[in-house]
Amino acid sequence: MSSAVRVEASLDTDLSRWLWLVKWLLAIPHYLVLAVLWLAFVPLTAVAFFAILFTGRYPRAIFEFNVGVLRWAWRVHYYAYAALGTDRYPPFTLADDPGYPARLEIDYPERLSRGLVLVKWWLLAIPHYLVVALFAGGGLWLWNTSDEGFQWGAGGLIGILVLIAGVILLVRGEYPKPIFDFVLGLDRWVIRVGAYAALMTDDYPPFRLDPGGSEPGPPAAGSAEPVRHPPRPAGWTTGRVVSLVIGVLLAVVSTGLLSGGAASLWLDRADRDADGYLTVTGTYSTDTAALASERITFVSTAAGEVPVTRALGDIRVRVTPLGAKDVFVGVAPSSVADRYLSGTDHATVTDLGSGELIVHRSPESPVLPWEAGIWTVSAIGPGTQTITWPDQAGDWTLVVMNADASAGVDVRAEAGATLPILGWLSWVLLLSGALLLAAGVALAAVAVTRVSNELSPTR
Repeated sequence: MSSAVRVEASLDTDLSRWLWLVKWLLAIPHYLVLAVLWLAFVPLTAVAFFAILFTGRYPRAIFEFNVGVLRWAWRVHYYAYAALGTDRYPPFTLADDPGYPARLEIDYPERLSRGLVLVKWWLLAIPHYLVVALFAGGGLWLWNTSDEGFQWGAGGLIGILVLIAGVILLVRGEYPKPIFDFVLGLDRWVIRVGAYAALMTDDYPPFRLDPGGSEPGPPAAGSAEPVRHPPRPAGWTTGRVVSLVIGVLLAVVSTGLLSGGAASLWLDRADRDADGYLTVTGTYSTDTAALASERITFVSTAAGEVPVTRALGDIRVRVTPLGAKDVFVGVAPSSVADRYLSGTDHATVTDLGSGELIVHRSPESPVLPWEAGIWTVSAIGPGTQTITWPDQAGDWTLVVMNADASAGVDVRAEAGATLPILGWLSWVLLLSGALLLAAGVALAAVAVTRVSNELSPTR
């Protein structure tokens, strides 16, 4: 029985004993290129998904590109650690190379099922994913743990068998043919599943190991087979591949800008309180006499520049004691606050969300905070205390204490800012994202359209 996915390979007879030890290094240029190509492969497969869903057809230009990526990956893996079957360096091309010892062809399907496309890649293929995880789970590796020393970890069967073949090649100068045939059968299974999961065929991968470098024989008479097209130019020149990849990368970056702009716009329009502040709230408790923030740095405008809108705008801090004591809250320049806190047991808040603290101990008794005379703005008294001050250039430290400077600060604190820059920033992000998306779609569309025109039948 023939398959729409054909994986062919031939074992070199003059393999180097030692070259396989450094192929991981030699293949790095290919790994880097493939990493970029796979970034394009994934979103293009998503485009193909919707095209199949609505039209029943896999766009031919995208099909040729994705087959080229799989073909390129197969040649590199055959050269490297999915087979070690050749020492001939893989070509940098999406097109088929008839002279290379590893080849991959996938028949272009004239029609694909609209229903199957919804379930085959995530549901129907699950049994094969389990098998493929066993076959290609990552090979064999060695790691070190401080308590137990070195340990071995076993991964994919392909990696283990190829490692065994490599060791035998190193010692005897010969690649065992039985191992080669078995490894190629495993590789063929993995590639068939990959093509099915990438929506390139509706033929369900057989639960069958076809060992050896050649596919099974010709189909039986009368069997239904997909239309096989004669070799045709792939149309994917280097310039078009670069255009497509850059276009996809721009589109991916644009999604981050668009989502960031949308989130910022939502915060600016929907998440402010009645006074226009965006706030964060937390509960903090320490057995020290003071609770302090890390340094808060505001950047100044350079001399001679026209002042811009202050990024944070007005800043507000509200502190509510959770006990019966009066509470003090104040802000001072960090250098002054550090001198005051150096003689006081205090805790520094390093994470507003989790309330994580770093405790600093001191043998000295603290000066009453309201007598220190160092505060730019402060408030003291029972119940909730609020301070507000504008965004000012410099390093600032916020300090919360009991009014009598006693140990044991237990408060709920709310910090907020008006962030006048947020609305402007939101639109900048949204506009930048839209422009990048348009540029990315245009670059990708031009490349795909030109390839499609070349691959379309002559009328």
